Amino acid sequence: MATVIHKGNQIHTVGDLPKVGSKAPDFKLTKGDLSDVALADFAGKAMILNINPSLDTGICATSAKKFNDEVKKLSGVVVLNVSRDTPFAQSRFCKAEGVDAVVALSDLRDRSFGRDYGVEIKDGLLAGLLSRAVVVVDAKGQVVYTQQVPEIGIEPDYASALAAAKKALG
Repeated sequence: MATVIHKGNQIHTVGDLPKVGSKAPDFKLTKGDLSDVALADFAGKAMILNINPSLDTGICATSAKKFNDEVKKLSGVVVLNVSRDTPFAQSRFCKAEGVDAVVALSDLRDRSFGRDYGVEIKDGLLAGLLSRAVVVVDAKGQVVYTQQVPEIGIEPDYASALAAAKKALG
């Protein structure tokens, strides 16, 4: 269980992020067209999982836009922006903000991603949403980097995540 700060209060997740060196847990997430995708759908690519509570907040929106700009410079890397927003809301956000290089995915339908990746918030005002975290997975499905952002209102460490993704490319 991770402890995270939200507006000065401690909140907790249901578990911990996957360990570096472990196989990334499989997932079933929903795209804007309501089709489901799994980890295997991104096989052969390095992945940055940009996990956040909701694209409808400033920091979450900023991280999606920042990773969108940066991933355009990295061939072979895909950014999956994962939240519990509805797929419709995610699609509206991406269209309105010009976010076209990030794959927006929802854990709203299956809800196992939040539990399996240890990021579902279990108490406080954000209970049921996902914490802000980044997980980088290499092309073979191994976790190579994780960051549980300690304060919901702080941006992730983009430079470290991008460096890990570049290194994951070989």
